Amino acid sequence: MRKTILIALTLASSSIVTLTGLVLAKEESKDALPLGSISRAEGLEAWKRIEAVVTHPRCANCHVDARAIPIWTPAGESKSRIHGMNIRGGESRIGAETVPCSTCHVTSKLPNPPAPAPLHAGIDWQLAPVEFIWFGKSGSEICAQLKDSKRNGGRDAAGLVEHLKHDASLSGFIPRAWAPGTGRTPPPGTFEDHVRDMALWGAAGQPCPD
Repeated sequence: MRKTILIALTLASSSIVTLTGLVLAKEESKDALPLGSISRAEGLEAWKRIEAVVTHPRCANCHVDARAIPIWTPAGESKSRIHGMNIRGGESRIGAETVPCSTCHVTSKLPNPPAPAPLHAGIDWQLAPVEFIWFGKSGSEICAQLKDSKRNGGRDAAGLVEHLKHDASLSGFIPRAWAPGTGRTPPPGTFEDHVRDMALWGAAGQPCPD
């Protein structure tokens, strides 16, 4: 019994340390690099890594269209499908019209629980703004969208980096993709890698694949 308690405490401490590191990524991540300091080839390599993250279910599943139907990738499955229980985000994108997302996805900065318990974050659970639709899009389409300030929330390259860092400071959705709870698959790399790649891509002029 004592051994079991010690193991549980060790795992909990490890999870808290992981999330603390993610939240502090704002201070640890490099600022956006000067434009032109990175070659186009290096920028395209950075984009490949960014694409692998933004198309991963941990990221793409909430970037859905105006129908606001969340996408689900249950633990143990590799393919995404429509969220169970007929859940809809509605025009509010938080489920206010039907069943609020927060009914299951509580707001908490604690580590995510093991699957199948619902994920949570340090900000209210919600779908990404409808302008940020990219579930089902190709990497090239997402690339063009992210570099277009009219379709990315009015952000330039430096603004995209700051967006990632700001979300981390709130223990938001983005860094938690890499700490989704036991039984769920995180995107490749680390959150810090993703911030660095976004800076590299921006410094190269945000090149997109032909």
